[in-house]
Amino acid sequence: MPFPAHIAVVDDDPYVCRALQRLLRSSGYSVETHISGAALLARLDEQPPDCIVLDLHMPGMNGFEVQNRLHQRGLNIPVVIITGHATPESCTRALESGASAFICKPIDMSDLLGAVRSALMSSHA
Repeated sequence: MPFPAHIAVVDDDPYVCRALQRLLRSSGYSVETHISGAALLARLDEQPPDCIVLDLHMPGMNGFEVQNRLHQRGLNIPVVIITGHATPESCTRALESGASAFICKPIDMSDLLGAVRSALMSSHA
């Protein structure tokens, strides 16, 4: 895997995007942020990320729809789901749709870093 790994953060809250960008960059990753699923999908052809940190509940296109679009395009990019509105059903659905991890907000930074690291390792195993 080329280093640093490139991570896309997708969250409609710009403060969350900025905080996660700082955390991931300080851990040695290359990071870009998007405030919507549509913004991420528009950039995939230019620079596909090695991993996506994806908010589940966003206006417009939610995280489930983004996961579906990735599958429709035949992209096997590992996804770490983050959400402030977790339910057992949403966790099950996200993981069954291929998410590598499901993390509830407020995000424990070590949990997120571990999930990203694990997602990257499993995608290149």
